Amino acid sequence: MIGMARERRLAEIFVEVADSLVEDFDVIDLLQRLSTRCVELLNVSAAGILLVDAQGELQLIAASDEHTRLLELFALQHDQGPCVECYRTGAARTNIDLTRQEVTADWPRFGTRARETGYVITHALPLRLRNRVVGALNLFQTTSQRLSDDDIALAQALADVATIAILQQRTLERSHLENSQLENALTSRILVEQVKGVLAERWNTSVDDAFAAFRSYARARQLRLTELAARIMAGDFDTADIPAPVLPEERHG
Repeated sequence: MIGMARERRLAEIFVEVADSLVEDFDVIDLLQRLSTRCVELLNVSAAGILLVDAQGELQLIAASDEHTRLLELFALQHDQGPCVECYRTGAARTNIDLTRQEVTADWPRFGTRARETGYVITHALPLRLRNRVVGALNLFQTTSQRLSDDDIALAQALADVATIAILQQRTLERSHLENSQLENALTSRILVEQVKGVLAERWNTSVDDAFAAFRSYARARQLRLTELAARIMAGDFDTADIPAPVLPEERHG
């Protein structure tokens, strides 16, 4: 995506985000969309948003897809990887060449797993607002094409938007509310993860397809993902009401 087409799409996305930042908005759904928009705008293969928990460890809150090997890569970064360094220093780490073992020597398990998964370049950008850093945006590429300075600036802008979505500016000066909001976001992600597994097993489908059907149902009825997930896990909602995803063979049948 180049030139005016990308500028137009970028404007649409920031309007979309602004429209979402209303009272009591669905932060998980918004961050999920932002991670997929990173892939769309930056021509990277995958994106994830990691948030620091009460113990100071990074946890995944949104990912551009739900492939197990990608999620394992994000999970590894609670104790090692470029996102950990990015969070601790508040500085971006960009165009990291994963094919050079000397570059990944400080994160041997992460580097090995990333190469095995097929990624050759990665980037980590801080989720920050003023002097606060609450997590990191992680980008992966399967090609050796480096991101330009303009692409990096755009990635940081998307990371900044994610930070505002998580914290909401009115809570920034009140640390107990900030910590509560961060923990609520992480708890919401865990609930949604559980429901994705339940639906994927029920329908005998991939977690990606199960999540897409779940999100589609919730958004069509203006339900927050976390609220619907909580009802499902509490047994207060019949998952048979959610249309099962159409399998590839059914699409072409």
